[in-house]
Amino acid sequence: MDIAIIVEGKNDKSRIRRVLDESVPIFCTFGTPGTVQLEKLRKQVGDKDVYIFTDNDSSGKRIRGILRDLFPDAEHIYTRRGYPGVEHTPEDYLIEQFEKAGLESYIQYPVKYEEGI
Repeated sequence: MDIAIIVEGKNDKSRIRRVLDESVPIFCTFGTPGTVQLEKLRKQVGDKDVYIFTDNDSSGKRIRGILRDLFPDAEHIYTRRGYPGVEHTPEDYLIEQFEKAGLESYIQYPVKYEEGI
């Protein structure tokens, strides 16, 4: 499976990178994307399977809606309402969400997961 993940910003990307393999490209919208940024994203993603992971706030929901139109077949990953954005979501919850999305083969599990602690 050839996948790509789209997030809002570089801090979200950095947070997700801690739990996903380096081979998974993570693209940023850098806020609400305009026409030029959307076309750039479309070219960067190419024919990869897209996973959209934005914040659970009004801005994140607006961006998710724009990306849903651009990538109608994308899978959507959500952070819990109580977390202040993807960048502040605990790693164990990120891992849970990526497992639910069927991305286990891309997850970099911390040692505590591997040892069953």
